This record gives sequence, structure tokens and C-alpha cells, in this order.
Amino acid sequence: MLKVLASSWALFLGIGLLMIGNSLQGTLLGVRGTIEGFDPQTMGYVMSAYFVGFLGGSWFAPGLIRRVGYVRVFAALGSLISAAFIVYAVFVTPWAWAFMRLVVGFGFSGVYVVAESWLNNAASNENRGQTLSAYMMIQMLGIVIGQAVLNVADPGGYDLFILMSVVVSISFAPILLSASPAPLSDNTDRMSLGELFRASPLGCTGSFLMGGIFSAMFGMSAVYAGEIGLSLEKVSIFVSLMYITALFSQYPIGWISDRVDRRKVIALVMAVATLACAAGVLMSDNLLAIYAAAAILGGMANPTYSLLLAHTNDYLPVSKMAAASSGLVFINGVGASFGPIVVGYVMGAVGPDGFFAYCCVLCALIAAYALYRMSQRAAPVPEETGSYVPIATRSPVIVEAAAEIYATEIEEIEEEAGDEEVRAWVEDVEPEEPAR
Repeated sequence: MLKVLASSWALFLGIGLLMIGNSLQGTLLGVRGTIEGFDPQTMGYVMSAYFVGFLGGSWFAPGLIRRVGYVRVFAALGSLISAAFIVYAVFVTPWAWAFMRLVVGFGFSGVYVVAESWLNNAASNENRGQTLSAYMMIQMLGIVIGQAVLNVADPGGYDLFILMSVVVSISFAPILLSASPAPLSDNTDRMSLGELFRASPLGCTGSFLMGGIFSAMFGMSAVYAGEIGLSLEKVSIFVSLMYITALFSQYPIGWISDRVDRRKVIALVMAVATLACAAGVLMSDNLLAIYAAAAILGGMANPTYSLLLAHTNDYLPVSKMAAASSGLVFINGVGASFGPIVVGYVMGAVGPDGFFAYCCVLCALIAAYALYRMSQRAAPVPEETGSYVPIATRSPVIVEAAAEIYATEIEEIEEEAGDEEVRAWVEDVEPEEPAR
């Protein structure tokens, strides 16, 4: 891990700064929206615009890169993001914010594709798993630092908007100065969404529902915290807890999932998240209970997408894994696009508790469906599946990189199994030594 960080520290530094600016953006808008008196339904539309833009960018960015190149796309989209952050403070209206969120989501989708392509290209087959793990840690750390930065200035003013614009602008320097051109992956083996659903109903359904949960956590958690009257410091703690716990839960959950039926693990972690969210609703007047609910929800939900990806790959041939990962990214993005809107309406109907109630329902649905799928077909043998790979973001490049790691492991397992079969066949047919 240290060797990976040492060899790609500039890329990681730039990506970490990007995450600080992006995470600060979401929380700051949630807090500022409360100050300006925007209701949860309105903020739901504002927050949802980011995920709509991100979904669109994930499809259009590769084409832009092929036409004009990595550096030009990176610079152009980075400029749009930096400018949009300033516009937030100039035009404090829901329509302006929603449009800027759309632009920022589109921009970050393309920026992630470029930065992660360079990072993936810098990794080798031997250290790609460690590189993705380091990347996940840097992203989570950036999100947490972004929440801490929220406390350095008044969210009702201009300073924080200017600061996050500067941070994002600075992030481009280490990335551009350290990166070399990287080819965009080109999957020749395609897979339709219908074929993907038939291969893994749980992977598709779970990815859609997880999109709704992720977007609620990333977009509406600060709105919830502001609605219940938490101070600025407590808002940043509340949001940070959702990602701090994910740093510590990814690996034990992944380790268990490599040894038992992954559907059992998915059902278990989602059941725990369901109970935590229910506690958040029932004990909403207790600050420690709310903190605990946020911590458990984040610690259980963040690894679940990686579990769903690994589970889907368990039922696919190696040639289909990269194409399937792209399909899951799209399905997850569609779910994320609707998440904040639904949360906003639920919070408008039942009050702030609607945030945890919404997450509770979605987590329960995933847990129940995982249990149902266990009754429909047998689980693959754990020894014949690849390892769980932790993923922080649902961008096409990183998810496909994780699929590559999984596919490589499956190929190695199949080769070893082939060697054993040949050895057994030789032993079975080896003629007995003639008697003397």
C-alpha cells in the first residue's frame, strides 16, 4: 500500500482535493438551503440534479475524450466546475442551483473518468487491487476533510463557495503534471440490461435501490441535519460519520463475503442498516442515537455496492464482467437520480424523520430481496469466485477496473483447476509398472 501511495502520490493528492471540494459542495448547499428557507422538496430537486448530470456525463464523457483528448476534456470540465461553485453564491435561487448542480454533476463525471483512467493506467496487474483500496481511502478521507472545512467560515456568506472553487482548481495541477495519456477501455463484449437482469436480478435491483440510498446520504443528509436544528459543527460530524465508518467496515465485510454466500452478507448488512435507520426515526430527539444511526448506515451501505458487483460477477463469464459493470453503473445512476426527490417529498410529508424512514425502507427491501433470491438458486462455491474489491465511487472506470481484478482472479482459479484436472487424469491413466 505504501509503495502504491509513493508511486502515485500526485494523482492521489489531486483526487483527494477533488473530493474535498465535491463533498463540501453538497453539505454546504444543504446548510445554505436551510438558511435561505428552501423546503426539503425543493432541495430534493436541487440535489437530484447532480446525479442526473453525473449519469449523463458517464455516457457522454468517453465520446468527448475520444474526440478531443484527455487533457482538453479535463481542463474544460474542471473550469466549468470551478465557475459553477462561484455561481452558487451569486444566484441563490433553487433554479440556478439545480442548473449548476447539473453542470457540476456532468463535470465531475468526466473529471473522474479522466483521473481514474490515468490512475488505472499507472497501476499494474499485481498492484491494481491495492491501488483501488488506496483510492477508496483517499476518497473517504477527502469527504471527511470536506465536512471539517465547512466549519472554517460562515455558510451564509461567499467564503466557502470561493474556497471550494479554489480547492478544485488547485486539484488539477498535480493530476495534470503527474499523469500520462491512458487508453480508454473498449469492451467488445456487450451486455444488454435485460441480459444483465437475467444473470443477476439481485445485482440489478440492489444497485438501483443502493443508488437511492447513496444519493440520499450524499445529497440530503445535510438537509436533514439542518431541518432538525443541528449546529454547523454537528452537521459536519453527522455527515462525516457516514464515511468514517465505511473505512473500517469495508474489509471485514469483504473478507466474510469471500467465504460465504454473498447474498447472506448483503441481507445481513442491510438488515443491520434497517435497524439503525429505524432507531434514527424512533430516537430522533437523541443526538447520540442519530450519530450512531448515521455511522451504522454509512458503514453498512457503502460496502454494499461492492458486494452487489462481486455477487453479479459470481454468475458471469469473464468476458461479460466489464460490460456488466457498466450496466450496474447505469442502473445505480438511475436510482440515484430519483433518490433526493423522493426523500424531499417524504420529509415534506412526515417531517425530517422522513430521511431515515426512506433509507430504512430501501435497506429493508434489499435485505428481503436478497433472502428471496437465496431460495431461487444455489450459491456458487466460494473457492471458485473472485475476491471482494472495495469501491468508493460508482464511476465506469473504477467499476470496470474492479471487474478486471475479479476476472483475473477467476482466470487464475480456472487455470489452477485445469492443472489439477490434468494431473488427476494423468494419475488415473498412468499404466501400472509391469511385474518382474
